[in-house]
Amino acid sequence: MSGPTIREVARPAETPPSGLTAAQVAERVADGRTNATTVRTSRTVGHIVRSNVFTVFNGLLTALFVVVILTGRWQNALFGGVVVANAVIGIVQELRAKRTLDRLAVLNAPRARAVRDGAERELPVADVVLDDLLELQAGDQVPADGVVRSSAGLTVDESLLTGESEPVPKAPGDAVMSGSIVVAGSGRAQTTAVGDDSYAARLATEARRFTTTYSELVAGTNRLLRGIALMLVLVGPAVLWSQFQTDENEDWRDAVTGTVAALVGMVPEGLVLLTTLAFLVATVGLARRSTLVQELPAVEGLARVDVVCLDKTGTLTHGDVRFDRLVGLDGATSDGEVPRVLGMLAAADGANATAAALAHAFPADGRPLASVPFSSARKWSAVRTGDGVTWVLGAPEMVLPAPAGREEAAARARADALAAEGRRVLLLARSRHEPVLVDGDAGLPDGLVPVTLVLLAERIRDDAAEVLRYFTDQGVALKVISGDNPRTVGVVAATVGVPGVRGAGDAVDARTLPEDDGGLADAMEAHSAFGRVTPHQKRAMVRALQSRGHVVAMTGDGVNDALALKDADIGVAMGNGSPATRAVAQLVLLDGRFAHLPDAVAEGRRVIANIERAANLFLVKNIYALVMALITVATLSAYPLAPIQLTLISTVTIGVPGFFLALGPNRRRYVPGFLHRVLRFSVPVGLITGAAAYGGYAMARWLEPESGIEGARTVATVVVLVVALWTLVILARPLTAWKAALIGAMAAIAVGVVAIPSIGEDVVLLVVTPDALLLAGALGATGALLVELATRMFSASPSSADTAAAAPPGR
Repeated sequence: MSGPTIREVARPAETPPSGLTAAQVAERVADGRTNATTVRTSRTVGHIVRSNVFTVFNGLLTALFVVVILTGRWQNALFGGVVVANAVIGIVQELRAKRTLDRLAVLNAPRARAVRDGAERELPVADVVLDDLLELQAGDQVPADGVVRSSAGLTVDESLLTGESEPVPKAPGDAVMSGSIVVAGSGRAQTTAVGDDSYAARLATEARRFTTTYSELVAGTNRLLRGIALMLVLVGPAVLWSQFQTDENEDWRDAVTGTVAALVGMVPEGLVLLTTLAFLVATVGLARRSTLVQELPAVEGLARVDVVCLDKTGTLTHGDVRFDRLVGLDGATSDGEVPRVLGMLAAADGANATAAALAHAFPADGRPLASVPFSSARKWSAVRTGDGVTWVLGAPEMVLPAPAGREEAAARARADALAAEGRRVLLLARSRHEPVLVDGDAGLPDGLVPVTLVLLAERIRDDAAEVLRYFTDQGVALKVISGDNPRTVGVVAATVGVPGVRGAGDAVDARTLPEDDGGLADAMEAHSAFGRVTPHQKRAMVRALQSRGHVVAMTGDGVNDALALKDADIGVAMGNGSPATRAVAQLVLLDGRFAHLPDAVAEGRRVIANIERAANLFLVKNIYALVMALITVATLSAYPLAPIQLTLISTVTIGVPGFFLALGPNRRRYVPGFLHRVLRFSVPVGLITGAAAYGGYAMARWLEPESGIEGARTVATVVVLVVALWTLVILARPLTAWKAALIGAMAAIAVGVVAIPSIGEDVVLLVVTPDALLLAGALGATGALLVELATRMFSASPSSADTAAAAPPGR
C-alpha cells in the first residue's frame, strides 16, 4: 500500500518574528487547530477491555457455557469461571501496565520551542498550533508541517518519510515535513498543517508505531491459534454427530455434555492471556529500572539479538564532552584570536555536545558575517569573520584531507598521535577564501592553514566494561561505530574490552570501506571498531549485518544515530539523547545508563523461555483432547471426560502452574525455532496422554461395566492427572525449591479432590473405587514413563529447556 502523498505547502499569512500573541493562540486552540492527534501509541481503556472480553474463544466458551446450563448439570459449567477469570486478570494487569508506562512516557515526551509574544517558549508538541513560529535546531524532529521563515544552514533528513537518503538544505520559503530530522544548522518555520492533517500523522495512521516490531512468539502463537480454530471447525461437528449416535449416552444431555467437553478441551483458554501478561510484566519490570519500552514485542526482540552496534559518545562514554586544552601549531594561541573564533563557532552551532563544551569555555564575542553549521556527514563547521578570514573547525583528516605542505603534514601527524592516546581531537584552520559550493552543499575553502588543535575530554562509563563483558559471554558480537577519529575509537574500544580490538590501530576508517553491500558485510563481519562513520554509513552497516542473517540492536543518542536506530531490529536510545533518536527507538534508557541493557536482554529471554513452557502445556492439552475426540468419532463411544473433569485437569496441570511458570525467573539463552520446538514436544506427549486416557476409559468399561460411564471417566481423569503432572515436572526442570513447591501443591490439590467425596463425587462427578484407582495408577505411571522417553527422543533434553546463562551485571 502506498503512503500518503506529500502535499504542497500553502502560503499562509506570514507570522511576524515575534510569533503569535496569546489571543491568537487561544483562538486556534478553541477552533481545534492544535497539534494533538488521534494517533495513539498505546491502547485505550476501552480497547483493552474489548480485546480481553470479545475474543473468538471467549465467545465459543460462553456459548458452550449457556448450552451446558440448559442441561441442568451446573457442575459442568464451571469452566465459565475460567473465561471470567482470564478476562478480569488480563484487564487488570494491562491497565496497571498502561498506567505505569503512560507515566513513564511523559518523561520521554517530545517538546517543541515556539516563539510567542516575542519570547521563545518550550511546550509539549501537542500544544503547538497552526501558524506557530517554531525554533528548529540540530537534533530536533520537526513536530508539524511548515514553511521555513529563516535559515542558518538548516538541513533536514527526510528519509524516514520519503526514503530519500540525502539531507536536504532548507532556505526561507521551503517546506519542512513533520517527522523529518534536523541534522545541521538552525532556523525558524511557520506551521502550515498540524495534528491529523500533518504528514507524519497521516503516515502513522497507516503504520502504527506499536505494531512494527516482529515477534517470533506472537507469530508462532497466532499460527497455533489459527490451527486450533481450524481443528475446532472440522472436528466439532463430527464429535457432536458421534455423541448423538453412540449408545453409551442416555439422552441429549449426555450427548451435549460430551460434545462440550471435547470442544472445551481443544480451546487454549489461557495461552493468549499468559503471552500478554509475560510481555506486560517484563515491560513494567524494565520501567522500574528507568527503561521505557515503546513497543511490547521489543522485549522479546532483544533476546534474539546477536549483534549490538554501539555508538561511542554517550553510550560507552558519558555524553558530557568537556574542553581539555589547546595545542598550538603556529603560535596563534598566544593572543585572543583563537578563543574569540572558537566562541563564534560554538555560538553559531550550539546544538551539539562539542559546541556546548566550547561555548562553556569560550563565551561568544562578536558575530560572524556568515557560518556553515556542523553536520555529521561533512564533520566540520565554519565561520567567516569581519576581517575576511574563514575559520574551519572539524575532524583533522576532514579539514586537511590531503596535506600539501610540511605544516599541514605536521598538524595531521600531531593530531593522529593525540588521537592514538584516546583523545578527541579537532583541528582549527583558517583561510582567506570563502567556502565553496560542492553538489549543493558547502565545501572547504582553498588555502587552509592549520592553526590549533582543540582537545576535548570524555569520560568512559564505569559500567561499560562489565556490560560489554556480559554480552561477550552471551555470544553477542559487539561493533563500535562512531563518527570520531578511528584511533580514538580504537583506544576507547580496547579500554572497555571489545573483542578483537587491542588499540588505536585496530579500528577501521569508514572512509576506506567498500560501498557494495557484499563487501561492506564482509568488513562488518571481520572487524569490531569503526571510526569516521557517517549517518548513512551507520544505516548501511546495520543493513549489511542484517543481510547476513544477524538480529541487530543499535544504541545511540545523537541525531546521527537516528536512521540506524530506525532500521535496526531493535533501536535503543539514551534518555538524554536527541528528540529524533528517542522518537524512533523501541527502547529508551531514560536515565541514560547503558547498564540497563543487559536487564532488558534478560527480560526478553525470560519472556521467550517461559511462554514456550506455557505454550507446551496448553498445546499438550489441545492435542490429547483432539486425540480423544477423534477416537470417540471413530468408535462411536462417549467422550472419556466430562467438562468439570477437564476444568479440574486444566486448573491444576495447566492454568495455575502455567501462570507462575510464565512469570517466574528464567535465564535460558534464546534458541530460534519456537513453534517447531513446541510442536516437537507437544505432539508426542499429547498423543501418549490422549491414548492413555482413552485406554483407561475403555478398560474400565470392559473390566467394570457396572460402574458405568462415570466410573470409566474417573479412571480417565486420574490417568490424565498423573501424566499431565509428570509433564509439568519435565517442563519445570531444572527443579528449584519454588517449582517443586508449586508442583507439590498442584498434586496435593488433585489428591484432595479425588479423596474428598463431597468434592470428588458431588462436584467433579467422580466415582472413586480402589479398583479404579489401581487401574488408573498403573496406566498413569506407564503414560508418564512413555512421556519421559518421548521427550528425550523427540525434543531437546529437559535440562536444556532451562540452560542458565550468566546473570546481568549487578545481579
